[in-house]
Amino acid sequence: MELGQRGAVIWLTGLSGAGKSTVASAVDSWLHDQGRHCYLLDGDNLRHGLCSDLGFSEEDRAENVRRAGEAARLIAEAGIVSVCALISPFARERNQIRENCGKADIPFIEVFVSAPLAVCEERDPKGLYRRARLGEIPMFTGIDSPYETPSNPEVTLRTDESPVEECVVRLGELIVERTRPASEK
Repeated sequence: MELGQRGAVIWLTGLSGAGKSTVASAVDSWLHDQGRHCYLLDGDNLRHGLCSDLGFSEEDRAENVRRAGEAARLIAEAGIVSVCALISPFARERNQIRENCGKADIPFIEVFVSAPLAVCEERDPKGLYRRARLGEIPMFTGIDSPYETPSNPEVTLRTDESPVEECVVRLGELIVERTRPASEK
């Protein structure tokens, strides 16, 4: 079945509270409005199902990202744009997903959703930073567990400087360009 587009993996990474889920959900809606076939994978939702057996050790976090990457690649192989929003703090896991997509000839777009830690803590939609600062959540990314900033993302979205709508159009237009079938390029 021809969908009139190439599948792709759009990987939004950043600290908790940076705006990954907000941007991912909005770009998913924008893509649907543009007639694109897409599917949203959010780290929080994956933890309730596919990754519900995992904790938050470094090994479990790596496995969580690996599973999400495999699911995203499978979705993209079906010709659907897979929009993924996960903290995914370590470059090695993100790079492995990029490499796996490359082997399958699937476009991979790494999106660094950036906001200063102070802004993320101020937003703190789930109260996680407050709990981490109180010692209730050990190994919390950005507090006592590292976040490795992407060295060369295709897009950096500064959600502390740009409104969501601007971020969505910027990212959405790139996705549309990268997912055009070869016959339209």
